[in-house]
Amino acid sequence: MSIPYAKLENEDTAVITVRFTGNSANDDNFRDYLDKVESLYDREQPISLIFNAEKAVFPKFKYQQRQARWLIEKEGLMRKYCRGTAYVIQQSIIRWALKAIFSLQTQPVPYTIVETQQAAEQWAKEQLAKV
Repeated sequence: MSIPYAKLENEDTAVITVRFTGNSANDDNFRDYLDKVESLYDREQPISLIFNAEKAVFPKFKYQQRQARWLIEKEGLMRKYCRGTAYVIQQSIIRWALKAIFSLQTQPVPYTIVETQQAAEQWAKEQLAKV
């Protein structure tokens, strides 16, 4: 098993954090990350996601492309169950990577970019309350 690219926190709640570990993406751990995020939709209930990139490393372009394709492929699931996505990003280069991904494929649900986990949690809870 490769070193994880991201870990899920609070999987049993409606506000789930995907925390990037600081490890570089490789084919195995990036696929595992996408599979875990997709599995969050298996319960078929509203969720809000927080992607905490405080420790994220800049992903290679092929992983940015893979993330964009994933957004296209999972757009229906996201629109049906995801009430919003908050990104905790403090590094400008990671913000740039997110913008690059969104230039390949737009985010299909409401989103925000904040600097703290606390701000992300508050926003995510507000999105769920709009249901």
